[in-house]
Amino acid sequence: MLNPSSTRRRAGLVAITAAVLLGVCGCQAPANIEDADVPAWKEKALPAASGVVLEDSGKILNREPLVKESPNVPAGSYTLTMACDGGGKAYFAVSSGGSKIADAAAACNGSLDVVKIKVPGSGSLSISTSSVDAPLIFAYHVVSAAA
Repeated sequence: MLNPSSTRRRAGLVAITAAVLLGVCGCQAPANIEDADVPAWKEKALPAASGVVLEDSGKILNREPLVKESPNVPAGSYTLTMACDGGGKAYFAVSSGGSKIADAAAACNGSLDVVKIKVPGSGSLSISTSSVDAPLIFAYHVVSAAA
């Protein structure tokens, strides 16, 4: 036979544990990415830059990569600045002339991630953006490191 005092103690412990877990997870409904205003978010999340050679922003609603290309980028050193929001990570595969030259990732927590890339020869530069943590919103730009 169960002791009523012990049962009440266990029930209280379960209630406290549930309350703590709810507090830890934040239990806040995630923002609806499908309705997100990407241009307004990008303006707040990504700093303005001059001399941008390639940029993109948008929504990743599934795991399909989104590719953006700039046809005439001179050889040289560049900075790729990335941001994303919605949880998880966004991945950026950078290619020059059809050959991959860098892989980068951004944590989708509202902070900026910056990497330096070296474009070996003049020609096309493309970035394939993807995530296994879709849906999320992202933005990036590539600027000359000399700028």
